Amino acid sequence: MRVLFLCTGNSCRSQMAEAWAKKFHPEIEVWSAGVEKHGLNPWAVRVLAEAGLDTSGLVSKTVEELPVQEFDVVITLCSHAHETCPFFPGQVRRLHQGFDDPPQLVTPTMNEEEVLAVYRRVRDEIRQFVARLPEVLATSA
Repeated sequence: MRVLFLCTGNSCRSQMAEAWAKKFHPEIEVWSAGVEKHGLNPWAVRVLAEAGLDTSGLVSKTVEELPVQEFDVVITLCSHAHETCPFFPGQVRRLHQGFDDPPQLVTPTMNEEEVLAVYRRVRDEIRQFVARLPEVLATSA
């Protein structure tokens, strides 16, 4: 099974989902991409590393840059990606599970610990969703 996590810039949420899915579900071929490419968010990389996840292979990319274009399931993680999701060939199931965008929640007046708290919360929410991915896929069929 091939699953694509899609969000706007492939800098934060979709990267988190990809990292968790590779840890929890090695039997699923997992990818992440953005409708645009914003580069990896250093705060996202930091909180993933804190959780013991391998971030060495994470690279911000668009759908067009993926080495594969056929997926069984495309999961959008933000409303923008959900609304602008590109066409995928074949019988692709589309699911939407929105998460807050940490860069949108962070303000210039926040200290480092407050910023990290925002990113950790979203990381952990994505972890909970991805941990039950097989169940989500089975119930949405």
